[in-house]
Amino acid sequence: MSDSVENLLARNLHEVFGERDPARRATAIEAIFDRDCLFSDPRGQHVGHRALDDAVVTLQAQLPDHVFSQIGSVDALQDSGRLAWAFSPPHQPRRISGLDVAVVNAGRVSAVYTFLEPTGA
Repeated sequence: MSDSVENLLARNLHEVFGERDPARRATAIEAIFDRDCLFSDPRGQHVGHRALDDAVVTLQAQLPDHVFSQIGSVDALQDSGRLAWAFSPPHQPRRISGLDVAVVNAGRVSAVYTFLEPTGA
């Protein structure tokens, strides 16, 4: 089933990166991402569902009290989009913020590129 770029980016933020239950996260990854998807962030490139999940688990383990929140709305084109986000403890000022840029093919995410905002920006 195909999904809108806007919905895919929001689902990635909340159902993949924000989800701490492994089974629910795995189900979301299967539904949202191509099998050979690429996730690229400052730590490197991660290819495929398993590598994406491993990157999420590592991030969540390093900052267990942090949660993601969306900043503004998704800016989308026909096959790509971007979403700004913050990652910090609940009810505290933004500690980490960034931008996800996704490429979508046939209603599934084929690549996500994550850019972090400079600290203190």
